[in-house]
Amino acid sequence: MVKDGIVVTLTLWRGCSNYPHMRTGSDKTFSILPRHYFTLLVGVAMVVLSTAQARAEDWYRWRGPDLNGISKETGWQKNWPTEGPKQLWKASVGMGFSSVSVSKGHVYAMGNQKDTDTVYCFDAATGESVWKHTYPCALDPKYYEGGPSSTPAVDGDRVYTMSKKGDLFCLDAAKGKVVWSKNVHDELGAEIPTWGFAGSALIEGDLVILNVGEAGTAFDKKTGKLVWTSGKGVCGYSTPVAFNQGKDRCVALAAAQSVLAVKVADGKKVWSYPWKTQYDVNAADPIISEGKMFISSGYGHGGALVDISKETPTKIWENKNMKNHFASSVLWKGHLYGVDENELKCMVWDTGEVKWGEKKFGKGSLMLADGKIIGLSDKGELMVADAVPAEFKPISRAQVLGGKCWSVPVLSNGKIYCRNAKGDLVCLDVSGK
Repeated sequence: MVKDGIVVTLTLWRGCSNYPHMRTGSDKTFSILPRHYFTLLVGVAMVVLSTAQARAEDWYRWRGPDLNGISKETGWQKNWPTEGPKQLWKASVGMGFSSVSVSKGHVYAMGNQKDTDTVYCFDAATGESVWKHTYPCALDPKYYEGGPSSTPAVDGDRVYTMSKKGDLFCLDAAKGKVVWSKNVHDELGAEIPTWGFAGSALIEGDLVILNVGEAGTAFDKKTGKLVWTSGKGVCGYSTPVAFNQGKDRCVALAAAQSVLAVKVADGKKVWSYPWKTQYDVNAADPIISEGKMFISSGYGHGGALVDISKETPTKIWENKNMKNHFASSVLWKGHLYGVDENELKCMVWDTGEVKWGEKKFGKGSLMLADGKIIGLSDKGELMVADAVPAEFKPISRAQVLGGKCWSVPVLSNGKIYCRNAKGDLVCLDVSGK
C-alpha cells in the first residue's frame, strides 16, 4: 500500500541513529530536517504516489485480460474539454464490427474491402501501418453492413484471427507472417451460422478454442492440429469464456439454442442450460461469478441468472429487463451495466431489478475501468460515467465518430480506440499528460 510505504519511509528516517540531528520519536521530525533531506524525501514520496496512482494495461484480446470487459488501468483522464480527448491518429480498416486488441505497442484490427478481409497491425503511438495480411472473404451483408465480427487475440508473439466464413489464422504478431491457417468450415464441415462466425478465438493454455460446432472446437495453438470438436452443427455468436468448475478448467459459450460448458482439456460437456432465442441469435458472452451465470439475448428474450454450482443448472431469476442483442454486459460490484436493446441500463445482479436507464445510448457498447463506464453510443458519442447504481452520472461526453458504431471501445495504455461500421478507427489520448 502507498500509505504503508510512506509510513515505513518516515519510520526509517525518524529512527536512524546515524543522523543525530534527527529527533527520533518526535512528531516534529520534518521541522529539523536539513533542506536537502526534506527535498529528497518529498521527491521519493511523489514518485511512489504517482507510480501507485497510474497503471497502464495491454488489452490483448476480446473483453480484455480477464475476459470480463474490465480494465485495471488507472490514472487515465476522465474529464475532457468540450471537444473531447485529443485525436492522436485515425485509420481506415474497412467494413466490419470487430473491436481492437492492443499488445506491446501494437494495435490489431480487422475489416473488409471489396470482398477481401484484412488484418491490420498499427503502431499504437503513431498509427503507422506495421503490417497487414489479406485474404479473400465475402462481405456478406444480411440486414447490416457485413464484414468480420470477431476480434484478434494476441498470445505472446502470435495473433489469432477468425473470419465470418471460418478462415482461422495464426500470424506472427511482429511481422504478420502466416504461421499456420485453416478454414474450419472446409476442414471440419462445421456449419456457418446465418450471420457468419462471430466469436473471437480464446487462447487457453496450449489451445485455441472457438465457438464452432454445437459446443466448441479446439486446436493446438502452435501447430493448428485439431484437438477436439463438438460436431458440425450450427453454433452461437459468443466468444468462449474460461472459468473453473470444481477442479476442472472449463469454457462457457452461448450456443445456438442453449448456453453450455465444456472441459478445456477434451471438450466433454459439463452442463447445458436451454436458451432459445429468435433466429438463434445468442451473441452476448455469459458472465460467470461465484457459481452463478448471467445470460442475455435480444429479440424480446431477456436475461437470466442461473446457479451453475451443481451438476444441473437452475434458474435464480429471469426477466426482460436486460436484453443484450449483441453487446455483452459488464459485472461490477454486484451490478450489471449493459445495453437493453437500445438503452444503457444498470441492473442488480442478485435480483434483476433495474436501477437506472439511459435511452440516448442506443445499440452501443461499453467496457469499465477504474470504476467508470466507458461507452460508445451507436451514433459515435463516447462517454465516461460513474459505474454506480444510484443514478446515471455522466462525467464527460464527446462526438468522436459518425455512422453506425456497434464495436466495443477499448482503453489501453492511456488511449481509447473507437471504430464504426465502415471502418473509421480513431485513437484518442486520455493519458492525462
